[in-house]
Amino acid sequence: MNTSFLILFFVVGGLLIGLSLPLIYGKVPPNLWYGFRVRRTLDDPSIWYPANAYAGWQILWVGVVGMVVAVATYLIPNVELGVYASIVGVTYGVGVVVMLVRSFVYLGKLPK
Repeated sequence: MNTSFLILFFVVGGLLIGLSLPLIYGKVPPNLWYGFRVRRTLDDPSIWYPANAYAGWQILWVGVVGMVVAVATYLIPNVELGVYASIVGVTYGVGVVVMLVRSFVYLGKLPK
């Protein structure tokens, strides 16, 4: 199998992890470009930081799970490239959807 897809999916996971860390550690102030940007988080810094820390953890886990699936699936003997790319792509896609749903649920639990 072509290792360039493994490298690509590993880089995607690494980027997600790298982007998550400043959010987790509260290093990103409210802004229009980076973070969990919805009206409620942008309007109130006391909501922005916990909501983004939570979303950051979710992003981190999407990156880690995507990388693990990319490596594990790559190691399956005779897996076809299209199947490999589909499995890892769906893993990242579902991970992002789950991350968004969980982040919105968490946001709904924060005091108003």
